[in-house]
Amino acid sequence: MILNFTKMHGCGNDYIYVDGFKEKIENPRETAVSLSKRHFSVGSDGLIMICPSETADAKMKMYNADGSEGKMCGNGVRCVAKFVYDNGICKKNPLRIETLSGIKTVQLLITGEKVTGASVDMGAPVFSPSQIPVASDEPVIGREMYVGGELRYITCVSMGNPHCVIFVPDDFDLWNFEIEKIGPKIENDTLFPEKVNVEFVKKINDSLFEMRVWERGSGETYACGTGACATVAAACMNKLCSKNTDVTVKLKGGELTVRYGENSIIMTGETVTAYYGRVEI
Repeated sequence: MILNFTKMHGCGNDYIYVDGFKEKIENPRETAVSLSKRHFSVGSDGLIMICPSETADAKMKMYNADGSEGKMCGNGVRCVAKFVYDNGICKKNPLRIETLSGIKTVQLLITGEKVTGASVDMGAPVFSPSQIPVASDEPVIGREMYVGGELRYITCVSMGNPHCVIFVPDDFDLWNFEIEKIGPKIENDTLFPEKVNVEFVKKINDSLFEMRVWERGSGETYACGTGACATVAAACMNKLCSKNTDVTVKLKGGELTVRYGENSIIMTGETVTAYYGRVEI
């Protein structure tokens, strides 16, 4: 079977996007695993299906590189909105995209006839342990805990998926430490019954943070939209920055702008179509 796809990314957080209005995939989990292998197939952080929705303009179905289904992807939902608009599925602005974490409203940034970026209302961060989930009787905000075999200060938050944010000291070599050794230990720690995304974050100033991310099911990625939102939410809770201000999160693949308002987080960034392709599955 020949599958038509579009390769898209936000700050290097790349997925294989498939038009579920036209294409059918019998085993999306297996397809995500086989197509995501870099050097052996298309290569990506996962597979995203763009499907019809009964309650919104389109529905996003997301599968990580290991085949597990994800509830939310901030960069992914912005790229889905771009695909929907650019391909004439729905010429509205803003667009409403259905996800497993609810319907997200995406405001498109349009240059000429194409979408070049987008802002998405990610909703309110959740710090309740049972809803993240994290094995704790009280919110984990800047708490000293053993995780991944070491004592760390962590903040746990959900942005529709679970995150463990770790703020590192100024002298920490953020861009060169071996995240592939530390990330999996924290991702799979028993503290997190559904595993966890891990953000290692360095504060540069009140409006600029640098971040590397280890995503559950995918490993290190060049960017993570929900992770950037979790980082700013955690920074506000730890009094490292303020609400209602634009904060830049610098990632391996680019920058995202995050604003933590009174009731929700707005994330803004680029949306890029890399190429169109056909692959046998």
